[in-house]
Amino acid sequence: MSKPFWHEGIRFECQGTGRCCTARGQYGYVYVTLEDRRHLAAALHMRTSDFTRKYCRLEIGDEDGDYFLRYPDRDCEFLDGACCSVYVARPTQCRTWPFWPENMNLRVWRQEVLPFCEGVGKGRLYSAEEIAALVAKSR
Repeated sequence: MSKPFWHEGIRFECQGTGRCCTARGQYGYVYVTLEDRRHLAAALHMRTSDFTRKYCRLEIGDEDGDYFLRYPDRDCEFLDGACCSVYVARPTQCRTWPFWPENMNLRVWRQEVLPFCEGVGKGRLYSAEEIAALVAKSR
């Protein structure tokens, strides 16, 4: 079996551009687990149920009860300029960028992630084991 392109690790450090918080011209879903909703609610000094009612939608036709953040007027309700206003409590999906399953093949990485994300190639080296754990944690 061949090794993944990231078997020697990948350097990554968020550059704070906010580009990953926008949907690149398409509607983007940020899925939130119950744990994510609890963390976000606490950061906003709200009850989880109130946070869920105000900021989330249930995916239509989903028997598993998957919630996502709704964005009434912009890409993300919590994006303030290029900064995430809930960065310390950001959802798992946001914390695991760019190590999402759909990004972790060489063609996608080269054609979509590298030109888009300024943080790739900078900062600390994520080991193959760390990357695999982040990919597994992602949706």
